[in-house]
Amino acid sequence: MGPYSDLKQIKRAGAIKRLLDNNPQLDDQTKIMWSRHLKNLSVSEEEYNERVASTYSKMKKGFIPYE
Repeated sequence: MGPYSDLKQIKRAGAIKRLLDNNPQLDDQTKIMWSRHLKNLSVSEEEYNERVASTYSKMKKGFIPYE
């Protein structure tokens, strides 16, 4: 995880959107997974930093729950 970047988040969202739009053959579970990733992209530096801190604090404890 690197520093937050609006441009990188826009590119990530575009890539996921294109994947979903251009691959109608994807099974429902895969569509749901990628739709969840698209919905959960950080929209601010504060949100991004909170997620990074949360992820790394859980790694130190040896457990990362599936969200």
